[in-house]
Amino acid sequence: MKHSKQQSSRVLSRSGESFPPTPHDLHLFNEGTHYRLWRHLGAHPLKEGGRKATRFAVWAPNAARVSVIGPFNGWDKDATRLEALADSGLWQGVVAGVGPGDEYKYHVVSSTGQHAVDKRDPFAFHGEVPPGTASTVWDMAYTWSDQEWMRTRGPRNALDAPMSIYELHVGSWKRFGRGDQLPTYRELAEPLVEYMKRMNFTHVEFMPLAEHPFYGSWGYQTTSYFAASARYGTPQDLMHLIDVLHRHEIGVILDWVPSHFPTDEHGLAYFDGTHLYEHSDPRKGFHPDWGSFIFNYGRHEVRSFLVSNAMFWLEEYHIDALRVDAVASMLYLDYSRNAGEWVPNEHGGRENLEAIDLLQRFNTEVYAAYPDVQTIAEESTAWPAVSRPVSMGGLGFGLKWDMGWMHDTLRFLARDPIHRRHHQGELSFRMVYAFHENFTLPLSHDEVVHGKGSLLGKMPGDKWQQLANLRLLFAYMHAQPGKKLVFMGGELAAEREWNHDTELDWSLERAPEHAGVQRLVADLNHLHRELPALHQLDCEPAGFEWIDAEDAEHSTLAFLRRDRTGGMVLAVFNFTPVPRHNHRVGVPYLARWREVLNSDATIYGGSGQGNLGSVEAAPVPAHGRPYSLVLVLPPLGAVFLVPEGGG
Repeated sequence: MKHSKQQSSRVLSRSGESFPPTPHDLHLFNEGTHYRLWRHLGAHPLKEGGRKATRFAVWAPNAARVSVIGPFNGWDKDATRLEALADSGLWQGVVAGVGPGDEYKYHVVSSTGQHAVDKRDPFAFHGEVPPGTASTVWDMAYTWSDQEWMRTRGPRNALDAPMSIYELHVGSWKRFGRGDQLPTYRELAEPLVEYMKRMNFTHVEFMPLAEHPFYGSWGYQTTSYFAASARYGTPQDLMHLIDVLHRHEIGVILDWVPSHFPTDEHGLAYFDGTHLYEHSDPRKGFHPDWGSFIFNYGRHEVRSFLVSNAMFWLEEYHIDALRVDAVASMLYLDYSRNAGEWVPNEHGGRENLEAIDLLQRFNTEVYAAYPDVQTIAEESTAWPAVSRPVSMGGLGFGLKWDMGWMHDTLRFLARDPIHRRHHQGELSFRMVYAFHENFTLPLSHDEVVHGKGSLLGKMPGDKWQQLANLRLLFAYMHAQPGKKLVFMGGELAAEREWNHDTELDWSLERAPEHAGVQRLVADLNHLHRELPALHQLDCEPAGFEWIDAEDAEHSTLAFLRRDRTGGMVLAVFNFTPVPRHNHRVGVPYLARWREVLNSDATIYGGSGQGNLGSVEAAPVPAHGRPYSLVLVLPPLGAVFLVPEGGG
C-alpha cells in the first residue's frame, strides 16, 4: 500500500491507527509489497460505539482453525474462533468485551489436526513480562513533543554530520540501587539525557528492545518483533524515553534482528503447523551458531512482515536509525556451515539471493519513506558495496561497521609496545579500504563479553600503561575517518567485562584515573562535534591525508583530517611508553599550531608531557611538506593540533 507524504506526516504525530485489510491490502501482502502490515494485522481495540471490543487478524494459511484465548473466555480453545478471510491465509474477527490491557494468545490447529499450539501474536504491540508469554491488547496512542527534532534531524543523521554513538543495554546501564530489579524506560530518561549531554555523545544505540524470552540473549533472540520488551515498561514508556532524548537533541538508534529468531514454541516457529516464517530446509532455515531459525526471505509474506517491522519502529517510535544485526549471516548460504551443509543458489554460488533482495528492498523502502534516517549494517566480511545505493548494485545501507579496523586496532594495542614496530601495518592498512564504504568504527559489546574481558584488560603493561593505552585507543578512533561507537562502560575504563545481570560499576567515577578516561572521551566527543575536519568528510578521501605512516621503528603515526573549507586537524600518535622529544612532523602551513587535545594531560590521568599549548611551524621541509613542527610526543599518547585560525 502506498502512502503519501501527508499520511506519513500525520502518523508521526498520531500513533496507533488501524484499518481492516482491504482486498488491495491482501494482494500487496501476498505479493510481498505491503510495508505497513501492523495497521491491519494483530489486535486493534475498536473505539466506535462506546463498547469494548477488539479486532484480531493473524496470518496462518495452513491452519484448520484459529481461536483467540485469554482470561475473557477462560482460555477456552473453542469459545472464540476466528474466520478465514477468503484464500488470503488470514484469520480475523471482532471479539466483544476485550480491550486494552487484556491478555490473549492464538490457539492454532494445523490442517492435519496433529499440531495444536498456543501462540503469541506476531503483530502484538505489548505482552506479558517474561517468562510470561501472552500478548496484550494495547492502544499505541501517544502525544509526541519532539516535532522540532523530527523536523531537523536529517542534517544530524547525514554522512557529513558528527556521529558519536553510545551503545547501551537498557537492563544493565543503571539500576538505581535496586540490585536485581531492572530499570524502567521512564526512569532512565532523565539520567540518560544528563549523561549523554555531559559526555557529548550525539546518538544512543539501544541493543534490541523487541520482546525476547531469554534475558541473557540481550534481545538478539526476538520472539515478538512489534512489541517493545515489557521488562522495562509499556510502549508509551519507551516512547517517553525516546521523546525526552529527542527534545534534548540526542538521536536514537535501535538494533534490529532480521537474521534469525528463536525456536520457542510460543513464538514464530512452526506457527501454523508448517514452516511459515522460517525456511523449511534446515540447510537454509536453521542457524548452527545460535540454534535459531532463519527467515524464509524468498516468501512474499515474510518480506512484507520484515520490512513492515522496520517501518513500524521508524513510524511508531520515531527511531532515527536501524542497526541491522548479523548481516553477513544473511548474505552467505554457507555461513558457519561445512561442505554439504548448505544449498548453493540457482547459479551455483554461495550468495543468498533472496536475502540480498530483502535487504535491498528494506533499504529502498526505508529511505524512500524516511530520507532523514540511517540504516547501519553490522557486516563483518568484504562483501562489496554494502553502503552503496541499490541503483548501483549495492545493498543500500547508509553505513557499515568497520569490523576490520576494530580487530586490527585491538590486536595491535594488545601487543607489548616493544613488538609493535613489527606490526605497523595493522594500523595503516585500514586506509587502503577506508573509503570503499561509509564506515562506523565500533568498540561494541561484542568485544567485552564471553571471556574477552574489558577494553582496559586487553591493554598491556601496568595499570598506568593500560589506562594510557586505552586513552590512546579512544584518541586514535576519534581521529580516524568514520562515525564512532563506544559500548557503555568503555568510557569508564571498566575493569571487568560486561555483565548483563548487574549495572555498570559507577564507583569508578570516583577514581581519578578512571574519571580521567571518562573526561577524555567527553572531550574527544566535543572536538568531534565542534571541529568539522573531524567529521565532515568522514566518508570521502579528501578528508584524510597521511603525513607519516612509515615510522614503524618508533611506532608513531601522523595524519591530517580536513574539512570542505580548508580547516584541518593534525593528529600525531606515539604507541610506545617512551616519550619522543624533538619529533619533526611535516605540515602544509607556516603558522602557529595550537594543541587542542593531549591524551597525556594530567586532567586525564596522564604524565603531563606536551607542547605547552602551541608550536610554531618552521620553514624546514619534512614528509614532503614545505614546513614542519618539532613536537613532544607523550608516552602512549596522542596530540591533536590545528593551525591558528583554522580547524
